[in-house]
Amino acid sequence: MSAGAWHNCAIRQGSGEIACWGADQNAPQGAFTDIAVGWHFACAVREGDRELECWGTSSFGRSVLDYGQAEPPEGEFTAVSAGYLHACGLRTTGEISCWGRANLGRTNAPEGVFTQVSAGTTHSCALRENGSAECWGLNNFGQLGAPPGVFTQISAGAWHSCGLRESGTIECWGDDRHDQSNAPPGRYLAVSAGTRHSCALGSAGARCWGGRDDRLLELIPELAPTTATRTVADSPSGDQGDTTPEPPTPTPTPTTTYTAVSAGGSHTCALRSTGTIDCWGNNANGRIDTSTLTGTFTAVSAFGAHSCALNSAGAITCWGHSANSRTTAPSGSFTTLGSGPAASHTCAVASSGAVSCWGAGAAGQTDAQTGTFTAVSMGDGHSCGLRSTGAIHCWGDNSNDQTDAQTGTFTAVSVGTLHSCGLRSTGAIHCWGESANGRTDAQAGTFTAVSAGGTHTCGLRSTGAIVCWGNNSSGQTTVPAGTYTAVSTGSGHTCGLKTDGTIACWGRNISGQAPATRSP
Repeated sequence: MSAGAWHNCAIRQGSGEIACWGADQNAPQGAFTDIAVGWHFACAVREGDRELECWGTSSFGRSVLDYGQAEPPEGEFTAVSAGYLHACGLRTTGEISCWGRANLGRTNAPEGVFTQVSAGTTHSCALRENGSAECWGLNNFGQLGAPPGVFTQISAGAWHSCGLRESGTIECWGDDRHDQSNAPPGRYLAVSAGTRHSCALGSAGARCWGGRDDRLLELIPELAPTTATRTVADSPSGDQGDTTPEPPTPTPTPTTTYTAVSAGGSHTCALRSTGTIDCWGNNANGRIDTSTLTGTFTAVSAFGAHSCALNSAGAITCWGHSANSRTTAPSGSFTTLGSGPAASHTCAVASSGAVSCWGAGAAGQTDAQTGTFTAVSMGDGHSCGLRSTGAIHCWGDNSNDQTDAQTGTFTAVSVGTLHSCGLRSTGAIHCWGESANGRTDAQAGTFTAVSAGGTHTCGLRSTGAIVCWGNNSSGQTTVPAGTYTAVSTGSGHTCGLKTDGTIACWGRNISGQAPATRSP
């Protein structure tokens, strides 16, 4: 069966006949082997001669089939897929033919032999014989950027795409403003990409993710009778006399933006410009459950298995794994909340400049420190603070020299699992402690920020570029293109805050902690 924008169709078992319901029930007679429903039209593969037959309907007082999407090419086909104003079919030779609305390159199918094809709103994707994915058409959200590797099934949505790996896991790319590309972990049998959401079928049933949209198709002007249509004389195709508008390309810049991001062990949290908290990834012990948070916040940190946030009044609230009282924050007024992706304890700087720590402290990492501090950061068994003098002071486990802070004047400090790093007043980064995988081999040049993760480190340059070094087993140091204003390293993943207020993450994503893009 196939679900479209305004109607649905199915092929009856045994007879091969088509049954449709909804806005269009004008299915042809006969037996068919495959069917696809698009926007006001549908196509099917006839049994026997394997030729395509397409049909459609009219609405709003005009035809919606002016682009020939109901006029398929001749020849023998094994499969068909219908999109918004175009469709694609897989020939018996393995070649792909597309027809209908041709602008934006949506009908420019690549050459070669393929095993599957999927037509989306303004782009299409297909699988080659070797299992690699290839997409074409509009690329406004990176929906054409199929990741390398082998897939067994692919689906093109509105402005995102999803593929099913041989292992049964799902990988999505493109528009993720509603989490529709943030596929949950697990093993699945099939996947389907929609407009604001995606769904997959597993052995235990169906699972969907993303944003619910009660409208039939997002942002299509025809749905509002008072919305005037536009001609397409100025469209990329140069078509004349057309009054059927495209679904408008949405802007990737949201009204609400993120202002900070923190990558933890297997989850990530971010602060919205509204002062609210957004967390995603592994939810064991409720570490990403923000449903009980009230008020507005000025900072958030994701740790190994818990999270904390600093509200606008200077009070700290923690949630998640509560062992060792790590979520039992002390009362008082604080100005700075510590960070640490592997930490099972928490530290913060009080309004007086004193450091307070709580949680697991067997190695002395929560021992009270004297003096005045401006920042603090925590590792697995040690902590480091930046004194008001610019000196770094560390305490706790020193089995890997991770508390042997270098001398000099610093402007920032960041602690990883077994190593520590500081940003000098000159802009240079110096790291010490466990050096395996090159995590302490700081890159040359000047930086404005530093973040030490589980086994890797990243720095932010004044140009907005992020540079990472250390363990790259999960791609956590392979930074995607873009201009950033902040960076945060987790245990096996990294996230960066982009200049447009969205977040990009890379590296280990088994719990959904590192979506390629995330918007508030």
